[in-house]
Amino acid sequence: MYIRHFILGVVFLLCGSALSFSSLAAGTIKVGVLHSLSGTMAISEEALKDTVLMLVEEQNKKGGLLGQKLQAVVVDPASNWTLFAEKARQLLLADKVDVIFGCWTSASRKSVLPVIEGLNGLLFYPVQYEGEESSRNVFYTGAAPNQQAIPAVDYLIQQRGIKRWILVGTDYVYPRTVNKVLLAYLKAKGIDDADIMLSYTPFGHSTWQPIVSSIKKFGRAGKKTAVISTINGDANLSFYKELGNQRVSSEEIPVIALSVGENELSGVDTKPLVGHLAAWNYFQSVGSEINDKFISQWKAFTGNVDRVTNDPMEATYIGFRMWVQAVEKAGTTDVDAVEQAMIGQKTSNLTGGLAIMNKNHHLSKPVLIGSIQRDGQFEVVWQTEQLIPGDAWSDYLPSSKALIADWTDPIKCGNYNIKTRKCSAQNY
Repeated sequence: MYIRHFILGVVFLLCGSALSFSSLAAGTIKVGVLHSLSGTMAISEEALKDTVLMLVEEQNKKGGLLGQKLQAVVVDPASNWTLFAEKARQLLLADKVDVIFGCWTSASRKSVLPVIEGLNGLLFYPVQYEGEESSRNVFYTGAAPNQQAIPAVDYLIQQRGIKRWILVGTDYVYPRTVNKVLLAYLKAKGIDDADIMLSYTPFGHSTWQPIVSSIKKFGRAGKKTAVISTINGDANLSFYKELGNQRVSSEEIPVIALSVGENELSGVDTKPLVGHLAAWNYFQSVGSEINDKFISQWKAFTGNVDRVTNDPMEATYIGFRMWVQAVEKAGTTDVDAVEQAMIGQKTSNLTGGLAIMNKNHHLSKPVLIGSIQRDGQFEVVWQTEQLIPGDAWSDYLPSSKALIADWTDPIKCGNYNIKTRKCSAQNY
């Protein structure tokens, strides 16, 4: 009697396990998409939403992930930083997504960060940013300052002989912090305060005539002058238009942008802007077999042969590919397991090389400088010979030069002081 009950119990448990596994395999893995589809940032972020949708579709054609289909859950935080936090909470609690790809501005990421950490979510952030952060719950697939802003300055000094600097940006955390890093770096290079001009404007700013006039005036001091732009969103349209109106040529005062790529230029008459520059880790014009395939896939997915690709799209592509690999390695979408499986992941970038995820949750990437062409594309005029590992903490700021991030044992800290050998904060 007891043996029969025991056997029946074992059979019941095995059947139950099989049913549970079958139910799991028949379910879906939800991918949250947290990008502005309206407001001032829609010009940049809508393409990233479409990129995630394309990658989800591609993965489902391959059979999904862990035997399940992927389902994209799209929300619109509408360029409202407070709403980003609310939508992130909705994705995690109501929609129960397994991962989130999203945010563009650092203001949106900073808004989302407490929600992601408090609810133990997982965010892939695909845009260049100011550094000074490393969270266990975030993977930063865009450039840190040492992978974009610092090489841009080096290029202008070494290749263009620039001695006078104009830093213009949108008034929020990314431009202000990255310019703080740049100011420290320029002063370490011996640049005087008198040879640096700073200007900040609000999101959506459209009255550029006085500022561009000031740029021209500042550039007439007899020293070679350049502009480093951290202007974000649709304000770039009117800024570049005014540069053309006032005939600020790349020979006279080159502008190198840290937040403008092919997508932003698609709405601009670029003929007056030929020769102005941008610093990124990818340009659509890069010649490689994998990039050609990606561009063709993008145009076919969108049904629009005029849709362009850009750097944050590549960063989204890299992050998505690595997440898929990490989930397969972990055998689960559990955040804790995937976070550890992500470290050390490698995947092809679109420039023909490898992207590598480091212990600080930042990528190793190449750095490219591109020159604007008449068709709105960029010609690569300079690039690093090797991959540059992203620094979570700047070497040029006294407050962070002793800090590192390392999410592996025994440190497991995003804010570790190598002098005191202590973690200054739990996550960042």
